[in-house]
Amino acid sequence: MYRDLFKQAYSAMRHDLRKTVLTMAGMAWGIATVVLLLSYGNGFGKAIEVIFQSFGATAVGVFPGRTSQQAGGNKAGVQIRFTNDDVELLRNNLPLCKHVVRMLQKDSVVQNNNRSFSFPVMGLDPQIQAIWNLDISEGRFLDDADNMQHGLVAVIASQARDKLFSGMPAIGESIRIDGVNFEVIGVGAPRMQEGDNDNNRVIYIPYTSADVIKDNHYVDGIWLDSLGLDHAKMDKVIRGTLGTAHNFKVDDQRAIFVFDAQKQLSQFGIIITALKVLLAFIGTVTLGIGGVGLMNIMLVSVTQRTREIGVEKALGARRHDILIQFLAEAMVITAVGGLLGIFMSYAVSILAGRITFYSALAQHAEAADIRLIVSPMILVVATGILGVVGVVSGMIPAMRAANLDPIEALRYE
Repeated sequence: MYRDLFKQAYSAMRHDLRKTVLTMAGMAWGIATVVLLLSYGNGFGKAIEVIFQSFGATAVGVFPGRTSQQAGGNKAGVQIRFTNDDVELLRNNLPLCKHVVRMLQKDSVVQNNNRSFSFPVMGLDPQIQAIWNLDISEGRFLDDADNMQHGLVAVIASQARDKLFSGMPAIGESIRIDGVNFEVIGVGAPRMQEGDNDNNRVIYIPYTSADVIKDNHYVDGIWLDSLGLDHAKMDKVIRGTLGTAHNFKVDDQRAIFVFDAQKQLSQFGIIITALKVLLAFIGTVTLGIGGVGLMNIMLVSVTQRTREIGVEKALGARRHDILIQFLAEAMVITAVGGLLGIFMSYAVSILAGRITFYSALAQHAEAADIRLIVSPMILVVATGILGVVGVVSGMIPAMRAANLDPIEALRYE
């Protein structure tokens, strides 16, 4: 039965091959558009994830501010200042948090022989490497021994190395930070950097050694790793713990500032989802235009074969048989056009390669450009849309053929 249907469909398509090929091309273009637009949405989402991962997708930063609400008798505008006691409080109240890191920051004069530049210097605990996803191109990063021994060692970012050493080896050499000698033990790999951002100009030193250039009684900021934690609960615990310690209200948003990379990423996720829905809608409309073309050619085919339909009905063909016959023709055209469109989308995705996105704004950001990712899920969604368009476009002509009066059909000239 199915073999006969396909034979009839093939014969009907060959009857007017040019129109059939043009209709298949329209369906192929439509499905390729759907696949490529959805692939672009996937690539855009992946690019955003790469941007966040490059700076630490699970990083949470806590920074002191000023109170904006009166609490416990204190007036608004009181400066909050963190100490090591606050760091220990967070460690104790967030036992599932893998890393809690102290940070001191100062813009310092950094020298190597007669070269002198102003660079941001950060005193940090070694675990910041995991939180910020810092890669090292030469040497090593800071470790616990450096912190315990108050070691005067430094890891310099890539651009800082270029300016201080101008291509000469840096590992093992000495630099002066505000007049104090530090040994270079590592060079950071280039990071994504927008404009005059300091990502590639930072000097990293042990937190305990930062007291030689700045008083470390107060902590400039605290960084945590939120991997696997409930972010809403974490924010509540942080504000509750520090609010009790510093006598400010938990809902006072200006007393402390909490930066949560995952929360930022989830907000981008909403935008990405909306973009994907929009792109899918545009692709569906484009595919619908191909469906209109399919419907038109099938309606023409019904008109041209009216007498043939009358003969089939006179010989005992039921409405159901006629319906299936014409619907099968439409679905064969849809399927062939769909396969061609999928092959076309793969070819375009390969030829397109990397589409400039974040690298237009930032240095060393090629990894965050958009690549057309044709995933199995996209193919499933696109095939589903194609099937719906094919059935709708083929059903209307098929119903028209099935409903023809056999006597009137036989009289048709």
